[in-house]
Amino acid sequence: MGNGSEFPCVFFFFCLLLVFLFAPVSCSRSQRSCNATDLNALQGFVEGLQSSALGWSFNGSSSSNCCNWAGISCDAGSPLVKRVIGLDLSNQSLKGFVSSSLGRLDQLEQLNLSYNSLRGPVPVELFLLPHLELLDLSVNMLSGLIPAESNLPSIRVFNISANSFSGMHPILVGSSNLSVYDVSSNGFWGPVDTGICNSSDSIQLLRFSANMLSGDFPAGFGNCSSLSELSLDANGLTGTLPNDLFTLSSVTQLNLRGNALSGTVSNKIRNLSNLVHIDISSNNFSGAIPDVFDSLNKLEFFSASYNELTGGLPSSLSNCSRLTTISLGNNCLRGTLDLNFTALPKLKALHLGSNLFSGPIPPDLPICTQMTALNLARNNLVGEIPSSFKNFTSLSDLSLSGNNFANLFSALQILQNLPNLTNLVLTKNFRGGELMPSDGIQGFANTEVLVIANCALSGSIPPWLVNLTKLKVLDISWNHLTGTIPLWLGNLDSLFYLDISNNSLIGEIPTSLTLMKSLMYGDSSLERTASQDFPFFIKRNSSGKGLQYNQVSSFPPSIILKNNKLVGSILPGFNDLVRLHVLDLSWNNISGTIPNLSGMSSLEFLGLSHNHLTGTIPPSLTRLNFLSYFNVAYNNLVGEIPTGGQFSTFSIEDFQENPGLCGIHSTPCPRNAPSTKRDDNNRTHETIWLYLGMGSGFVTGLWAVYVMLLFQRSWRIAYFRMTDKLFDDIYVMVVLSWRRLNGKIGGQRPIS
Repeated sequence: MGNGSEFPCVFFFFCLLLVFLFAPVSCSRSQRSCNATDLNALQGFVEGLQSSALGWSFNGSSSSNCCNWAGISCDAGSPLVKRVIGLDLSNQSLKGFVSSSLGRLDQLEQLNLSYNSLRGPVPVELFLLPHLELLDLSVNMLSGLIPAESNLPSIRVFNISANSFSGMHPILVGSSNLSVYDVSSNGFWGPVDTGICNSSDSIQLLRFSANMLSGDFPAGFGNCSSLSELSLDANGLTGTLPNDLFTLSSVTQLNLRGNALSGTVSNKIRNLSNLVHIDISSNNFSGAIPDVFDSLNKLEFFSASYNELTGGLPSSLSNCSRLTTISLGNNCLRGTLDLNFTALPKLKALHLGSNLFSGPIPPDLPICTQMTALNLARNNLVGEIPSSFKNFTSLSDLSLSGNNFANLFSALQILQNLPNLTNLVLTKNFRGGELMPSDGIQGFANTEVLVIANCALSGSIPPWLVNLTKLKVLDISWNHLTGTIPLWLGNLDSLFYLDISNNSLIGEIPTSLTLMKSLMYGDSSLERTASQDFPFFIKRNSSGKGLQYNQVSSFPPSIILKNNKLVGSILPGFNDLVRLHVLDLSWNNISGTIPNLSGMSSLEFLGLSHNHLTGTIPPSLTRLNFLSYFNVAYNNLVGEIPTGGQFSTFSIEDFQENPGLCGIHSTPCPRNAPSTKRDDNNRTHETIWLYLGMGSGFVTGLWAVYVMLLFQRSWRIAYFRMTDKLFDDIYVMVVLSWRRLNGKIGGQRPIS
């Protein structure tokens, strides 16, 4: 009985050992496995891609372990089979199409395919996933319509921005948990449907920016009671702002820039007490700016530029102590600059240009010790630059152009103390017959843009400019400067935009202008260094019309010397300026021929009109593939106008008043006209000389061998033995080949 009672115990311990040994293996395997349907869905997705580096493997023993693959997360449900609930493949360089097989991941909660190169339509199956909470397809090349039958009841974050979707924007009816909705930067058209606010009372962010939405600004956004951001900028919306918009007390960002909205700015804006950022610029708003900013004490950014606003600056703006940006340019605002700048310690940018403000510059502006950009251009301001500006050490961008300021020398002496001053624009001031200061200026060590154009200044190009070693843009055009162009001007290593046109400069063009480093190689000078949207108004003609460049990188690399009294010839060294886009030497007294400039591969503008040029137009200029403007009118050029390249796009006015020119854009050429096909003639002469050289070399070599054989008996015997042997070898080879050929032909004859 003892032995019989021990057997169950032994058997029990044996079973328990098996459980301990194999249970962990079984659990580990179940943790690594995933649902077969999910696995097939993932495989179908990968098969729709043209390129990916996901590293997923659907072959071998590891094929079922998809829960361990990069970008995939599974649930913590059944210990035997895991379901895929998350797919995060953002920024994985995926290319190709989105497969409908993803719709079979019916437990999916998060799908992030953003920042890839996926294209084509999105399958309707993706918009029917019942558990999906996050859908991010942003920054791809996806297109097509969003299906009207979309049903995403669990969706919280819906982001399809920066694609090419079209049609009506989705509304997501029944998505009661929706919090973030971003369809910006697509091609959606039609009216804005505020029915999306009826779907969810949790919406915090709505972005419709940069589409083609149209119609009147709709009512209904007031139903989005939790809304924090509303962005409808860069569309085509019209009409006035509805009253319910001003009930959104929780909104912090309101962006309506770049539409066609009209009417006045309602004083009900004071109800948006949590507003931090408001941009209503580039619309058609009119009337005065309501003086209600004492209720908006959280405001940091206020832009209403490019409208039709009138009246003065609302004094209550001074109550917004958190303000960093005030941008009210391009309106019809008037009055003095009457703000308490002492109460605005965080102000970094003040843009009031292109208005009707008058009076002097407020001397307390430098109290804003964080200010970096100040634009007061194109107003009616008067007086001198306040001496307090010596303490404006934070300022980097200053535009005062188009006012009535006086005393340039004092202005430069004050502003030279600003260590961070990078961009200075003083165009169209100091027009009371002032001199360009020639000495007493020592600062501006970090200045990259200096514009003192159209100020009717007399004097010469100031020598203190030689110390501005970081200068990239220099425009002192439309003045009355005399003297010669100094040699050192071309030695400013960073200078890539030079405009000294419309002065009375004399002498020849210095060779240093053909050695400007920034125009010969490298593009470091073209990198953006100016503040975004900081205006540089560059004078282009006497009518008052100008060109606006918003940042340094928008300036085309240029040398503009037109309308002076320069003499001499066009320097051949210009051909080395491969980065130059604009070369304008017109309206001078330049003579001689046009040199070869075909090496200026970036040239777009070549102005040579109204000079005394002679000779023909080099046909090599047809190799300038980017040349869009070419004018040699009013010279003494002769010969045939080149054909080919960009020359067919020019007009007859570009060649007029050159009696010797003929051909395209002119009169037909006579037979004895000087030909501009000099390159072809040169190539013919080069070919002739090549053949003559080859022939003379052959004859010389042959005579050298003959002389050696004539006077060296041992060489002569060896040469003839070699010749005899070579002849014998060739003879034997020919005879054997002939016999083999006859044998083959004879073997193929029919038996008689």
